[in-house]
This record gives sequence, structure tokens and C-alpha cells, in this order.
Amino acid sequence: MQALYRTVQRVAPTETTVFLQGESGTGKELIAQTIHDLSSRRDGVFVPVNCGALSTTLIESELFGHERGSFTGATRRHRGCFERAHGGTLFLDEVTEMQPELQVKLLRVLETGKLNRVGGQDQVGVDVRVIAATNRSAAQAIADGKLREDLYFRLASFPIRVPGLRERPGDVELLTQHFLDVFNHADGIRKSITAEAVDMLCRYVWPGNVRELKNQLQRAYILADDEIDVEHFPPLGETAAPMVQGGTLTVSIGATLEDVERRLILATLAHYNGDKRRTADTLGVSLKTIYNRLREYNGSVPEFGS
Repeated sequence: MQALYRTVQRVAPTETTVFLQGESGTGKELIAQTIHDLSSRRDGVFVPVNCGALSTTLIESELFGHERGSFTGATRRHRGCFERAHGGTLFLDEVTEMQPELQVKLLRVLETGKLNRVGGQDQVGVDVRVIAATNRSAAQAIADGKLREDLYFRLASFPIRVPGLRERPGDVELLTQHFLDVFNHADGIRKSITAEAVDMLCRYVWPGNVRELKNQLQRAYILADDEIDVEHFPPLGETAAPMVQGGTLTVSIGATLEDVERRLILATLAHYNGDKRRTADTLGVSLKTIYNRLREYNGSVPEFGS
């Protein structure tokens, strides 16, 4: 994470388009906001757009705007996100959820700095820095037809990979204390957390990453009186993370062979940055076995690259 912070400090003052790739809940929007805050555009607006949350019929209008009467219900001119972000930064989250035909129009705006509102004839110039993000593997999204290759190369002028929380277990305790401080400050009280509870949190795999950690801690904070303990959290044992340090995996005596296998596969996969083929070769199993095992985990494992 320190390396990521240094990278952000380097790229923020430039006008380069940044492409963030990381699992859901890792804080991609927070990183995008930080890039904006450290840039020369900090006095402009930061406009976040979740492309996956907009319907296919509305996203073009939301991005590029529309003219009055351009479609049923368009009773007035609407300025899209590009126009609203003029002079500032536009954050396109989950850009791979955008329809391919709309990706073509987005590419044209990025290359020309001009757009046409829906139903409009005149081109509108926009001065916007774009930061895009996805929780998918970009290579897989291109292969699956979810992301146009030409758009990817335009967006990925400066790619940044955001690691999952399981790859940075040392941060769990720091983040726990940070969120606890935030909750305490908001309520004007001073709750604490036991060492046992912190140890449990540090051993959990966190499939929902930092967002899940914050939500679980907030729930426990509400349930606790003065001190947050293990009992204030839901059972986390089913997905307890192995202890990984210096390339060594430690499992507890009494763990089932099935659980040990699952932990070993996930730890090796994380070690090789999601490379399934290299993981299979290292563990001496077929690539098909790795895919089958990941499917057996019922989606509790965040998506890795190919």
C-alpha cells in the first residue's frame, strides 16, 4: 500500500488517464478522489459515476446529456456527467458494464474532447480528466467482449492495481482502529475492541475487502456497550484466512483436509497475483481442477485474473 500511495502521488499532478483495477470494496473510488484532491483540478468538481448501476437506456443521457424533446420525458436540456465535470475529474466506476456501442462513443469523447448530447446536433467541448475502474480482470473482460480493446488502451494510460485486503493482512488491525476512531468521534463516545476480536478479524479472508470490514465493525460497534468482543461479530470461522507470512502457510491442528486444500489454493493464487495456470503448475494439479475448486467455493472467492 505504501508503494500504491507513492504511485498516486506521482500520477496525481499529471493529466494522465488512470485505470484502477481491483476487487469490489478495495477503495477504488477513494483512490480516485485522492488523485483528484492531489491534482491541479482539486478546485474543480469530482463526479463519480457507477456505470453498472445505470440502465442501458439512461447511461448515454447520464454521461453525455440530452436536449429537450430528444425522447419521451425529456422536458428540458440535461447536462451529463462530462459537462458537470468540466474543469474537474470524472470517475467511471465499473466501466466494463457499459454497452460496447456506448464504449465507442466514450472513446470518441476521450480522443476529441467533444461530445454530442442525445438528440443534439452541436458538439460541446469538455475539459475533463477521466479515471476509470473495474473489478474484473481487464484481459478477461476484453476476451469476453465486455471491454473494447481500443478503449482499454485509451483508458489504461496509467494502470494501477488495487490489492485485496487478504493480500495486506497487516492492514486489518490498522483499519479496524481507524474505523473505530471514526465511529467514536461521530458519537462522542469511546468504545474499545478486545485483542481477541482483533485477532479474529486478522484471520478472516475478507471477500468483501475493506467495505466488508467497515460494515462488520460498525455492526459490532452498535451491539457492544463499552468494549467490542468476539461475541459481537457473526461467526467468521468458515472463511477464516490462513496465516501467510514470508511465503509460508500456517494452518491450525484439527483443520479438515478440505479446508486446508481450500486455504492452500487461495493463498497460492494470491501469491501469484491471481494467475490460475501458475497456481495449478505449482500445486501439481490441472488448470481445470483450479477452476472446479473455485466454483465449489460458491462465489465466496473474489474474481482473479486468468
